[in-house]
Amino acid sequence: MATRLAYVVFILPIVLSIAFGSVVMADILQSSDRELNMWHVGSTNTLTHDKSIQIIGLEKQYSASTPIKIQVNIDDPFFDCGDLYVTIYSGKNTVITQSGFFKQCFDGNNVLLPIDDEFSEIIDIPGQYELVVKINDQNQKSSITASGKFTIK
Repeated sequence: MATRLAYVVFILPIVLSIAFGSVVMADILQSSDRELNMWHVGSTNTLTHDKSIQIIGLEKQYSASTPIKIQVNIDDPFFDCGDLYVTIYSGKNTVITQSGFFKQCFDGNNVLLPIDDEFSEIIDIPGQYELVVKINDQNQKSSITASGKFTIK
């Protein structure tokens, strides 16, 4: 009697949860509209990852007291509104600064971002840095990124 109770209390829920999880996973994998978003990890030497997003105004070298001012140009009809993130990295995935510009809505006239705001940062520690811009669409389902490297002397 005690062993049957142990099976019902401990083993049966495990078996049922695995079966239920398998059915749900199979249903999700069969869905044609599912989307797999993978984050880009690592850095590249190119200025942009995607031709539909460009960093404007990023110099190769700055002095320690000069502000880094950039704007972003988006030429993609799917990104007429979204959240813009500008992050400066030092070394491997060490964030120096990050700025978020939310609900950046623009039309197809190639408006420069951020709208009604500006990105301006001063870094006073010499070294090599990477600036990454990323815009997520309104539904937070897709994004495009661009990056560029610069040096502080």
